[in-house]
Formats: sequence, structure tokens, C-alpha cells
Amino acid sequence: MSAKLVGWIAAASAAAVVATLTITGGSSAAPSAGIAVTPDLPEPKFAQFEAGRSNVIPPTAPPATDIKTSTTTSLTAGKYTCPGYSSIDDPNPVANLLKDTYAWSTFAPYKVGDGNGNINWRLNPYNNPSWYMWLHSLRWLGQGITAAGTGDTVAMDRVTTIAKDWVTDNPYSWKSDIGAYESTMHRTNVLLCLRQAVLSGLGQTTLPPAYAWLDQTLTDHASFLIANWSGAWNHGTDESIALFGVGCTLDRADYKQTAQDRLAAGITTSIDAEGSTNEQSTAYAQFNYSLWGRAVTALQECGTDPGTTISSRRALLANWLALATNSQGKLPQIGDSEVVSTNQFADTPTEYAGSLGTKGVVPPQRVGVYSAGYIFGRSGWGETRPFSQESTYSIRFGPSRALHGHSDHTGITYTARGRDILITGGHAGYQNDVWRTWAKGQFSASTMTTPLSAEKYPATKLTRSLVSTTSEFYEFTDVPGVGINRTRAVLVLKNPDLIMSLDRASSTTAQQFQTLWHLPSDQKATVYSRTTALAMKTGDAMRTILFQVPYKQALPAGAILIKQGQTSPIQGWHYPNITTRNSAPTLMFARSGYSASILSFIVPVGATQGVTYAVRTSGTATIVDLSVGGVRTSVGISAGGSLYRIS
Repeated sequence: MSAKLVGWIAAASAAAVVATLTITGGSSAAPSAGIAVTPDLPEPKFAQFEAGRSNVIPPTAPPATDIKTSTTTSLTAGKYTCPGYSSIDDPNPVANLLKDTYAWSTFAPYKVGDGNGNINWRLNPYNNPSWYMWLHSLRWLGQGITAAGTGDTVAMDRVTTIAKDWVTDNPYSWKSDIGAYESTMHRTNVLLCLRQAVLSGLGQTTLPPAYAWLDQTLTDHASFLIANWSGAWNHGTDESIALFGVGCTLDRADYKQTAQDRLAAGITTSIDAEGSTNEQSTAYAQFNYSLWGRAVTALQECGTDPGTTISSRRALLANWLALATNSQGKLPQIGDSEVVSTNQFADTPTEYAGSLGTKGVVPPQRVGVYSAGYIFGRSGWGETRPFSQESTYSIRFGPSRALHGHSDHTGITYTARGRDILITGGHAGYQNDVWRTWAKGQFSASTMTTPLSAEKYPATKLTRSLVSTTSEFYEFTDVPGVGINRTRAVLVLKNPDLIMSLDRASSTTAQQFQTLWHLPSDQKATVYSRTTALAMKTGDAMRTILFQVPYKQALPAGAILIKQGQTSPIQGWHYPNITTRNSAPTLMFARSGYSASILSFIVPVGATQGVTYAVRTSGTATIVDLSVGGVRTSVGISAGGSLYRIS
């Protein structure tokens, strides 16, 4: 967010604004320079809900017991700082607000009112749930609220008129309108910011009678938040902070206590004892770190002791985020995540990871395995080679898809040699269309898929693992469809950097088995032979060689295919963000029948380097001897399917 001050929503008629200029009753002071606003959080800028799905996540862990009203004098009571507008206000200057024009994201600005602050709140010209939700959030009024706080009566007139128009046109309860419903927590904060701007702009310390409607709607919003808590995830946390803000502002101890109780109930489920969030998204994990930091500040500023549970869980999450950070300083696109950089949170491992090793302290871990379903690993932290030249990977497993998660179990992302090697299909947004279905489904992950069976969103077990100095081995099992058993074994090597994957599956009915490898959109992929494909960006200093080695199953015709920019069925795309869809090559190793055994190698090498291999047996094991750019290594496959490095 820019350095300018921002605020949220409010409403009063033009006549009311004029009336307040002559008020003499109550305490008053000279107009200030404006209201204080907290810095923006790394909040996803898009609607965070899907119509028709429950947004309530009950807490499953014992609550924290150390959040309580403070009896010390070290905390300042009675203050709630305006939380800002998450950059939603950036494209909406006061001049546009005076014309009732609203802009969001890449969509063209749209006139949503009659020019006098009378807004049509049912408009959705782009049929986009995010556009509609942020309209109802009133965050787009932020620049006008900022100006109102400095005494700009024209801006105050317009933002209070628009805000009061929302209140008039959307009487309590507005739950039947999902955009108004889902934006309640944001709109509550905007109303609190507006209240502060009215006091600041008019030089008052108590709210003038002409703005009594503002406190009434804050009470209504508090009632709504109390009756409709979303539970233990970012929505519930945001709601609790906003409810606490109303309690702090209106001096309602009952509101504050309810908010404190909900924060205590939510923290231990929202961030588990290992530091994973329950959002199943890397971008939302980063948001949650900052959101819970905001909760701590809000509690402290209004006389509540936040205890130590929140800070200890945030510290664990910071370590999680650092381990998730790839060699480009970004978070892999897991779940509903756009391409985002890792924030450099001071005095945490993210400072080192997010700065590409230029600041902070080297994290002590190289590999993290989390029971919530994440594995993050890397060749190193830049100690013996440049940070950006390290290889990094992620693998998903664990509980069934939930919240912002995708059907990506056993899916792999990978970076090496200064670039992305394996990616996901990305984040297509929240509109209910075929693109959203594809992006969150099994076919946008680098995993073995079974397209003839309906997705079951399985829970996936990590059955075996071994982390050593120069390699890591993992094995996963699940049931991705009715009558289908799937096992993926993964071996990640360091020096030379490569990934080896053995996918095995069996089915009670005939199936297609397709191991997919999603490649970056800037690379061109070509099939070299029945076993091998090459991927490279023109002029790049490296290329990726992807090949399959026959293992307990002959390679049929069509065993290797490239799908790109395909619409029926959808395949070969990448969404770096929800408004950008790029054609991207997807390599498919294919089998059909009742079983499959697909042994894959993903090998990044120099632009002129190659890979050779030879297969031999040693007792019951199969050995693959490799030469990767002139570096020799050997890997083995045990009779039971374990993968291991020999040399």
C-alpha cells in the first residue's frame, strides 16, 4: 500500500455534513492532520469465497488461555487504529468518488451511482464476485475518507453520503446478499475509519448527533459479526478483530470479550503446533502471519493482554514461510495463491529467505515436513553457491482439500538453476466457471491423474521418508478415485540437482493414467523421443530434460505427449494471477489399462548439456546410472519401491 493515509466507509447526507459544521455542543479540538492508518497487510486482493459453500470452520484444537483484559498500566486502553483499505482505494481518487465511479483490478472504472452518491448496490457489470464484494466492502472510499479526516468537507460529504446509502439500501440483516455478507468484516473496519475521519475532520472528540446513524450501523455490524462467525480461519480472525474494534470504539465490553474469546479459540486451529495454517494456500499462510500480528496490536492498543500463544504460533509460521520460499524469493503457488514474494518480516527466518540471503540469519533447517500436508526442501541457503542457484521443491499431501486448497496431493513444484522448473496451474480466481474448476483440480498439479474417474479429494499419507545430506526420499499413498490405489515415490538429489519420481497405480476398472509435469509458460517444450522431452526458453542458459525410463511396464505408443493451450479438455495453462492466463506446456507420461508404473526424471542442465543413463539390476533392486552434464550419479529402486541414492 502507498504511504498515503487511507480509511474505510461512512455515510451522512450532505445536509448532515453542513449541520455538523455549526455544532457547538460537546468537546471539540482543532482539526488534526488526519487519522492514523496501519500499513497494508499482504492480503489477497480478491473475493475469498465461493457461492454456495459453507464458510464456517469450527475450531478443532483447545483454545488459548492467555488472552485477557489487562490489569497492567503498560497497555494503552481505548484506541483502535484504522486498518486501512488493502490498496482497494488506490485506483479510486476523490475525483472519481465525486462522480460515483468505482474501479477495481484490471477492470475499467465503472459509474455505479447517479453522480450524487446514490449507488446501485446490485450492479455487477463484469460478473465477477471479487469486483462485487469489494464494492460492498466500501474500501474503495479510502482516499475520500483520508481527505475527510483532514477537514475536506467535499470529500466528507461524498463518502458519508455513499456509506449511508449503503446502510439505507442494505438494511440489517444483509445475509441474503453474499457480496454484502462476505464483506461485512471489511466494511465494519471502513465504518470505524470513517467515524475517526468525521471526528478528526470536524475537530470533535465526540460524535455529533447528525452522525448517530454511524454508531447505529456499527452496532448492527457488531450484531451481524456475533451471529455469523466464520470460525478458525482468516475470515473468522478478521471478523473478530473488527468486532473488537467496534467494542473498543463504542466502549462495549461485551463485544470485546466475545472477540477475545473467538481469537483465543481460533489461533490454535488457524496456526497449528507446527506452524502450518489450515488454509491450504501459501499466499493465505503469509496473510495469516500478518493478520494475527494485527490482532496482537489491536488487543494491546485497547487494553487487552494478547498473551504468548499468538506470538509463538506466528514464530512457527514464519519458519514455515521461510522454508516454503523458493530460490527466487517467492512462495510456490500452492492452493489459491498468486505468484507472490515472501515478505521480509524483521527478526524472523523470512528476512533471510525473502531477501535472497542478503539480510538476516541463515535458517537452521534445510527441509521441513509438516503433518498438515507440506514438504519444503532445498539444496541449501546460498552458503556454497548463489542463493538463486539453489534448487528448491515443495510436495503436497495430508488432509482432504479444504478452504483455499486445491486437489494437488503428491503434486511437486521445483526450482533450479535460477528459474522455475515445475509449477502448478496457478490461481484462476473465484468465479464459478470451467477455468476455476481446472485450476483447483487434479489436472493443474504435477502429479499422476486418473481422468476417467471422478475426483475424490483424498487424504494422502506420507508412508516413508528419509532425509540425508545429498538426497531426500518420500513415499505417498492415497485413493484418488473409486477402486483406484495410487503410490508416488519421490527422490530429490543435490549435486547434481534432479527429481526422480515413481508413480504406481492399480484400478478395479480400466483407466487412463497420466503423470503430468507442468512447465513454465516462457519455455517451449518439444518431444525428442518416446522417452524424452526437452523444455527451454529461447536464449536461456539452461534447459530441462524430462524423460521416463521403462520400469515393469513397456512404453506404449503415445507414452509421451505435450499439451499446451488446450481448451477441450482444458490443459496447458498457467495463471500467475487471477487476471492473467498464459499458455504453458504440460508434459504427459501416459498409460492405460488396469495398472501403471511410470518412472520419471526431471533434470535441469546447462543449455548445451545432456543426460545419459543406463539401467541394470543388482539382486532384487533396479539401478539407474546417470551422467548429468558430465556429473555421474547412481540411484536405486528397491523391490518394494523405495528410491535411494547410491553415489
